[in-house]
Amino acid sequence: MMVPFPESSQWCSLRGVGRPGSPRTNGAMNNLLPADAPAHGWYRFVLSFPPHLVRSYAERFGLDESSILLDPFCGTGTTVVEAKKLGIPSRGVEALPMARLAAATKVDWSPDPDRLMAHAALVADKALALLEADGFTDGATGEIPDGARLRTPGPEAFKLLLRNSISPLPLHKSLVLVEALDGEHDPAYSGHERVALAKILPSQVGNLRFGPEVGVGAVKADAPVVGPWLEQVRAMADDLRLLAPRDSTPTVVSGGDARVLGAGLERATVEAVICSPPYPNEKDYTRTVRLESVLLGMMNARPELRETKRRLLRSNTRGVYKVDDDDAWLAADSEVNEIADAIEERRIALGKTSGFERMYHRVTRLYFGGMARHFGSLSRILKPGARLAYVVGDQASYLRVMIRTGELLADVARTAGYEVEGIDLFRTRLATATGEQLREEVLLLRWPGRAT
Repeated sequence: MMVPFPESSQWCSLRGVGRPGSPRTNGAMNNLLPADAPAHGWYRFVLSFPPHLVRSYAERFGLDESSILLDPFCGTGTTVVEAKKLGIPSRGVEALPMARLAAATKVDWSPDPDRLMAHAALVADKALALLEADGFTDGATGEIPDGARLRTPGPEAFKLLLRNSISPLPLHKSLVLVEALDGEHDPAYSGHERVALAKILPSQVGNLRFGPEVGVGAVKADAPVVGPWLEQVRAMADDLRLLAPRDSTPTVVSGGDARVLGAGLERATVEAVICSPPYPNEKDYTRTVRLESVLLGMMNARPELRETKRRLLRSNTRGVYKVDDDDAWLAADSEVNEIADAIEERRIALGKTSGFERMYHRVTRLYFGGMARHFGSLSRILKPGARLAYVVGDQASYLRVMIRTGELLADVARTAGYEVEGIDLFRTRLATATGEQLREEVLLLRWPGRAT
């Protein structure tokens, strides 16, 4: 069995929180508990599923230091971080570069905290000197010195940013800090320093809000950058002092497409999967991380954005391409096709004619077809008897036609040869489109057969 942290340690969670099968409403069930903040809090998607859910299913599956736990939709690393805290070897696969950097950094507990802070102080001094040379300070003065030229990303990269996602003065300061980071680059600390900047960019420095899709909130003329960044690095250093004793647990985060798993993963070796794939709705994760991806140089032009999207499960209409054929993985009599037909019939009845609305039925088929493709690819690396937990949620984004994601994925998985052990209700959440309470569930599967 896995070795728990002592009761007196700060890893201890609230008793009963996150117990499988225990329904909760939106809010506390999805919050990051203060005791879980080390590493998890360094950078996190809005509405990420919580660490205590990983703990619950890791215990339920009987995972320990001899197991291999996989998250094929790794995101910013909730599963792999929690697995490392529990001493369970894990692997994460993620297609989105910014999320992959965050996840890989959050499981790297090797930097010496004092040396990290010393290096960050060196970077901060260089950034402040560059600002001063141009007549700027890091304070939120809102003043542009006479004759000063404000920095911006290259024209192609700038086009990728959401309009007003960051104001000119904070943008200038952020790019100065990036120059200082590049000039003082040290691979021992680079990931942590860059993720620290990514953490503060969207809302503390920029003007973004999340609800749950990203949008532009109140536009602030100016904001400090170097000071808040240094404070974030300091918080990481404090966490590293606590995390270092668990750094020996093997954890690997790699790039890849969850629909075509295999590279770097040996056949019939994975004992469990705990993950949360995207849901079939209009949430575009490339927009969620667009600001930090552009400013940190991970996305410099539209072709790069397009190639990133091609490696993602098709879960929104902004990521659909003419050549996509994941729907071919669906059975002809699949209930998914009935739902997709109902969406298209409703669109026609309502007279909806926009390009995005015309794709609602197609993205529904592509999403579930992509998951069928994923299940087929995944089976090759699962041990017989492997246990799987998929955190998924009902959706009503497409013309208010209800998509019972857990139930439909259960049918898709069963067709792919998996046994369906059950569906646990994790919580309910309010649908913005309909005002209804939607179910968020954990689909439980078992792989019974030999690796194919």
